[in-house]
Amino acid sequence: MYENAFNSIERELRNEDGIANELDYVEQISWVQFLKYLHDLETERRDRAELDGETYTPIIDGPFRWDRWAAPKINGAFDHNKALVGDDLIAFVDRELFPYLGAFRGSATGPKTIHYKIGEIFTELRNKFRSGYILRDVLEVVDSLSFNTQAQRHELSQLYETRIRRMGNAGRNGGEYYTPRPLIRAMIKVVGPKIGETIYDGAVGSAGFLCEAYDYMRRDDLTASEFETLQTKTFFGQEKKSLAYIIGIMNMVLHGIEAPNILHTNSLNENVMDIQEKDRHDIILANPPFGGGERREVQQNFPIRTGETAYLFLQHFIRKLRAGGRAAVVIKNTFLSNTDNASVALRRELLTACTLHTILDCPQGTFQGAGVKTVVLFFEKGAPTRDIWFYQLDPGRSMGKTNPLNDDDLAEFVTLQKTFAEGPKSWRIARASLDADTLDLSVKNPNGPEAAALRSPEVIIANMLARDAETAEILESIRGML
Repeated sequence: MYENAFNSIERELRNEDGIANELDYVEQISWVQFLKYLHDLETERRDRAELDGETYTPIIDGPFRWDRWAAPKINGAFDHNKALVGDDLIAFVDRELFPYLGAFRGSATGPKTIHYKIGEIFTELRNKFRSGYILRDVLEVVDSLSFNTQAQRHELSQLYETRIRRMGNAGRNGGEYYTPRPLIRAMIKVVGPKIGETIYDGAVGSAGFLCEAYDYMRRDDLTASEFETLQTKTFFGQEKKSLAYIIGIMNMVLHGIEAPNILHTNSLNENVMDIQEKDRHDIILANPPFGGGERREVQQNFPIRTGETAYLFLQHFIRKLRAGGRAAVVIKNTFLSNTDNASVALRRELLTACTLHTILDCPQGTFQGAGVKTVVLFFEKGAPTRDIWFYQLDPGRSMGKTNPLNDDDLAEFVTLQKTFAEGPKSWRIARASLDADTLDLSVKNPNGPEAAALRSPEVIIANMLARDAETAEILESIRGML
């Protein structure tokens, strides 16, 4: 129903000088959609209050209401006489609307309120529309979108996810925000979250883990109390980057979470030694950024000091997990075997403080454009590791944009993991069998087919000379025919 609307918006944005790439596209459509969503939410709340005989105090009021500046109407029809357009529209958005909404951060009662999140978004965000005529066309298309029913939000969320995936495929920076959804769903199935448990992602990105977990946990037979718990007391996240924060908020809103508990902050600024029980969570699902290079003052927050961002996040996650809590974390496969002091110390801490029960080895191309191989670590906090079950994922094809990972590729892993069954792609090792000094966890499948032995240099040279001789003979034959 809304596919044509999204395609129409894309056509308009291709003509906008201020929007250069997929990242800009998702960012700018996000703030416009967010304001339309808030308008629909407020309309619903206002109608409900009137039915209950109560007074409703709007979040956004006066000339800043969507139906005053974005889509003014008269008798239900669009009022072109009142609608701002051209330079007047851009001036209103830049000089009045964004400052008004950005001021909400200072007046909000707390960081978990919708007011504060509005303020955060419009303080960090910049309007990149330069043509007020193109923006006017986009506003009219977005006004046709409705967020009133679960079916409508579901369709919009699918379309939005498609744009996020394209943004992730557009390059390295975009890829920071997108984890393949089939991989996320497999991680969630293994961890098995339940109503009443809290789920945390300290590097939330586009909130793919939290959105998929919400879809997994939401059922039609939930009680009102359970649904309220799912909405307000289950999903928590933190995100450092402004664009990812905005996309994450919008993605969760479209999936049906009205006021996402996402904070705009760098999780690594928190000293892990100061984390208390009230700060911990039952489940952690995450794909922290690789590489990076955090400042020295940030590294001071961790007992194992390193410039590798993913290693700092893993320490953060271990300490944010409650005793008995469960986690699934994506990390570079070099973590399993690197011999530097930080890698060895972190493996030792993980194996000592947690039960690392499963390692999923992902093939090259799982993360499009990333250029690194990854593994997923599944662990529970509270008891040291005794045995580790490995699964080497092999879809039987080279993966890329035209052959991405799908749910069927991971079905066997999810099934076998329940019993830690061994087979051609899976095996178990004992903690006691690891090298005591390095705790090397390299993925070496003992059950897989043996690779063909490499030819010796002498054989390779002999084969090359033989081919050269054969080629020379053929050329001589051809010369004789001339």
